[in-house]
Amino acid sequence: MDIESIEIKRPLRIVFMGTPDFSVPVLDALIKNYKVKAVVTQPDKQVGRSGKIVKPPVKILAEENNLLVIQLNSIKEQYQEIIDLDPDLIVTCAYGQILPVELLDYPRYGCINVHASLLPKLRGGAPIHRSIINGYKKTGITIMYMAPGMDDGDIISQREVEITDMDTASTLHDKLSKLGSELLIDTLPSIIDGTNERTPQNPNEVTYAPIIKPIDEKIDFSKTSLQVYNQIRGLNSFPGAYLMLDGKRVKVWESIIGNEYFSNNINGEIVKIYKEGIGVKTSNGVIILTVIQPEGKGKMNARDYLNGIKENIIGKIVG
Repeated sequence: MDIESIEIKRPLRIVFMGTPDFSVPVLDALIKNYKVKAVVTQPDKQVGRSGKIVKPPVKILAEENNLLVIQLNSIKEQYQEIIDLDPDLIVTCAYGQILPVELLDYPRYGCINVHASLLPKLRGGAPIHRSIINGYKKTGITIMYMAPGMDDGDIISQREVEITDMDTASTLHDKLSKLGSELLIDTLPSIIDGTNERTPQNPNEVTYAPIIKPIDEKIDFSKTSLQVYNQIRGLNSFPGAYLMLDGKRVKVWESIIGNEYFSNNINGEIVKIYKEGIGVKTSNGVIILTVIQPEGKGKMNARDYLNGIKENIIGKIVG
């Protein structure tokens, strides 16, 4: 046998790219099952009034496992450092920057992404929040090939999860993060041996999940009670829905839907005090605010807030 024809196989080189808590279980699963060459994440950030420097959660896990960490301000301009690692596969999960075509085209097994929705539904940066806010009954994880457009690459695999009426963005985040790590490990062997499916997304089924903006956080009581309820739990535990009461911001963390209708009141009016909390008129009924956070204070039961202020707030308008 001609010695020059013998292919010397090397261990699979995987580069992982991710940043927030959602990405941590996915990286952890990769570390336990494959050789991770390096981890690419966003730069450290200053937070709070003290300006304390905080590392991305993915960086903390990478350092605990003695992995090379690369933090780039602009991957579009600094991608060569990743190409120099000669990766066979790039896995991304909530990285936070759009990858340039030069990087997408480099790995022999491609660039794949772990996305927190059942694509083509909920493309974008806030699929977990939006799935609850929009009243979806199910969502899931999609493993997909990355493409230059936003979350528009071919689908490799998907797995569903139910959204219960009690789910919040926080509980659904944890469900999907775990599901994503499991589905990735189940899917990778077929990608490596070339037996995986590759299904183009149906453009007629595309919906979007834009990042949450401040305008999305303010409660609109002209909507139905169910819509308000979904907004509150869809923003729990970050960034939180809020209303204005007496000129001050009050965050609302939990609520329940009431079964009364107040035809002579206006939307956003505090119409009744229930044993569970504060009843506010909506377009089709009442929403009862049960856990709130007045400006400058911690979370508290609405009843405790009422006992503390010792004031009749029925008839006041919030919004």
